[in-house]
Amino acid sequence: MAKVIFPVSLLEPIKQFLHLEERKLSKRKKDLDEQDPFNDRERVVDNAAVDTDASEQFGHATVEGLKREVDRKLIQVRKALTRIKLGKYGTCEKCGEMIDTDRLMVFPEATMCVKCEKKKEK
Repeated sequence: MAKVIFPVSLLEPIKQFLHLEERKLSKRKKDLDEQDPFNDRERVVDNAAVDTDASEQFGHATVEGLKREVDRKLIQVRKALTRIKLGKYGTCEKCGEMIDTDRLMVFPEATMCVKCEKKKEK
């Protein structure tokens, strides 16, 4: 199997896009931290009404779930950037086959081909 290497002229815009995504996701994570009711300095800790406490718990759980999603996306973006540096971008990290270019256009942070991704999900 021949090694697939994308030309620098093609990789540079992808790299710029991924860096932009990384900055957006980092900002989103920071914004979510600020929205977390548990981080509110005005939060009443003692003798809070039951409904207030429940609302804070729900808000915190929601923010934590969203932060986990942002973290997963950040990991994918950083893995793709690392694969660009290593010259492995566009090849599946599991089977080594080339990732379909249509998939990379829609999901530039993809590190696995569709076939391996489906196997992983099972």
